[in-house]
Amino acid sequence: MRQLIAESGLTQGEFAVKAGLDPSKMSKSLSGVRRFTSLDLARIADLGRVTVDWLLGADPVVSSMAARVSTRSSAADSAVEEAERLAQIRADLGFLGYQQEVATLTLPSKAKRAVDQGHELARNALDHARVREMLPWRHRDLASLAEDVFGVDVRIVRLPDGFDGLAYVDHQTSLMVVGTSEVPARQRFTVAHELGHLLARDDQGLRVDADLNDATHKQHPSEIRANAFAAEFLLPQDILRQEISMGDQTLASLAGMACRWWVSPSTLAWRLLNLGLIDRRLCDSLRRLNAAQAAQRADSAHLLGEWIAAASRPRMPVPLLRAAFQAYADGKTTLRPYANLIGVDTDTLRLAIDVSGEESPLSP
Repeated sequence: MRQLIAESGLTQGEFAVKAGLDPSKMSKSLSGVRRFTSLDLARIADLGRVTVDWLLGADPVVSSMAARVSTRSSAADSAVEEAERLAQIRADLGFLGYQQEVATLTLPSKAKRAVDQGHELARNALDHARVREMLPWRHRDLASLAEDVFGVDVRIVRLPDGFDGLAYVDHQTSLMVVGTSEVPARQRFTVAHELGHLLARDDQGLRVDADLNDATHKQHPSEIRANAFAAEFLLPQDILRQEISMGDQTLASLAGMACRWWVSPSTLAWRLLNLGLIDRRLCDSLRRLNAAQAAQRADSAHLLGEWIAAASRPRMPVPLLRAAFQAYADGKTTLRPYANLIGVDTDTLRLAIDVSGEESPLSP
């Protein structure tokens, strides 16, 4: 704090007033007679444009995360930077008492094959979601489901060069960063894949999945497990068998099924073939359909358009937004963390909040 005051060019009293603190209390705190409150720290960090963790002398999140990745594309670099930013905000909110509440599932035995671990973890996750009546095949917005059911933060961001996703987990933070996409089925699979990493608590720290289709990347046991999780989570075996047994196995019916379950025809085809529910001929026919052709056969072109539009839009993690605003509303922090999250400067945001309390021109 003394370093911040010196670098500000202000006297200690001027710095205290500008930070919204009483100068005498600031003096007592700096001399060790009085404790700094969490709001004091937030205001000082805000004025000095540093984090609360920096004030406390804690190691920054940035260095530990960046060290986990050896080679990255520009898109991955941008995603990592965003993850670092969000993780730091989570750490600051955690210090203020606003901890992230992430679902804790029973983990499968490490003695099992990676693919079996993924399937078992997915079934545990589906049981958890079923209690909350939020099942993935009934919800197009898988990002919101992941947040509401499992408590993770999901950031979807527009990135250069194309990017699938990354996951970051530590004792304070559980988040994923996923790229916007004009191929919504691939984005949906990425969200499920990263959720698998987070629920398995893979390799405490950062895991970058820049390209889920990279052949070498897919061979790692944790990637096999995450892919198996995503397949079972999005297309659970027992529900698939039940639906297939109740209808005709035609190309038109399977195209409609792909649309209803929010997956690509190719993903559904391989899943059904691997479960022995369709033959190779029908699998190949379904794989040859693209999303638009499947939607046309199922009379669902309008839904596909809405899905593509949604997958192309960035989104902020709602639980993180909620916690940041609650901390401000409770007087535990300044408006800056919330303003930074939504990308609005504090003066504009404060004006919007103040104006909302005024009478409407339409009021009697």
